[in-house]
Amino acid sequence: MTMLDVPGTKSTAFNEREMQIILVARMIEDARTYWVTGAGTPLYAMLLGKEIHSPNAQYITEDGVIGPEPMLPFEPLMSMVASRPGYRALAWGTMNTAGDHAQLGYMDYGILNALQIDRYGNINSTAIGTYGEEMRRFGGPGGADTISACCWRLIIMTDQEKRKFVERADFISSPGYLDGTPNARERAGLPRNTGPWRVVTPWALYDYDDERRLRLIAVAPFVTVDEVLEECEYKPRVAENVETLAVPTDEELDMLRSRLDVQGQSTGIGRSGWIVLDGEKYVRQASD
Repeated sequence: MTMLDVPGTKSTAFNEREMQIILVARMIEDARTYWVTGAGTPLYAMLLGKEIHSPNAQYITEDGVIGPEPMLPFEPLMSMVASRPGYRALAWGTMNTAGDHAQLGYMDYGILNALQIDRYGNINSTAIGTYGEEMRRFGGPGGADTISACCWRLIIMTDQEKRKFVERADFISSPGYLDGTPNARERAGLPRNTGPWRVVTPWALYDYDDERRLRLIAVAPFVTVDEVLEECEYKPRVAENVETLAVPTDEELDMLRSRLDVQGQSTGIGRSGWIVLDGEKYVRQASD
């Protein structure tokens, strides 16, 4: 499955959070291994990818549950460290268990959210402002630091907002390409040939070029390249040919809404704006 040509009936109405989850779900490859942070959008993307097109993809939760067959839907606030998400797991471990598997090279991909991301893919989930001085403190990375350090490829999910895409992260909670110089990760003791691979927002898809800098490679059909760049404090490089992403299909949305996020924990009203088909064009509805 590609990001640009997706089989199925194109939906006429969906919200931005659903778009983001579905974009990542399409990246899930069969017979690959994933270390998925926390719950919410990364976990729903993983489960949707398995349900729709990659049944043999395998994942380990942030807290170390290996290969579960979760009981769906999850109960509110119980999508991690609970019985339903860990049902029929191959093994129950700890975050250290998951880290050990990643360090041994067993995790093909990591999927995580980012509070703030800079041009070299360094992730901040700890504090906005000057640490220890004037700042706003958040929960921190949990296992995301090891996910970004040791998985072969990293998929990062965040919102398309200026405050998210910055020149330099206020605090590096999880390493990207560090200072962007050649072999910066290796010099820091991280595995060779690892690092950020894709950044996914509800509006756009990014990769990292040969100089390890963020690059815009595709946009959703309801925004323009200029609109995306306007919501970046740090202006990423732009690919020579920026593609247009396929919208969600009715089949993908039905699975997400009726089997996975049925209570709207990640995609419900107020979580994001709505997109509707107006004639032949998809448009963003004005927020209330």
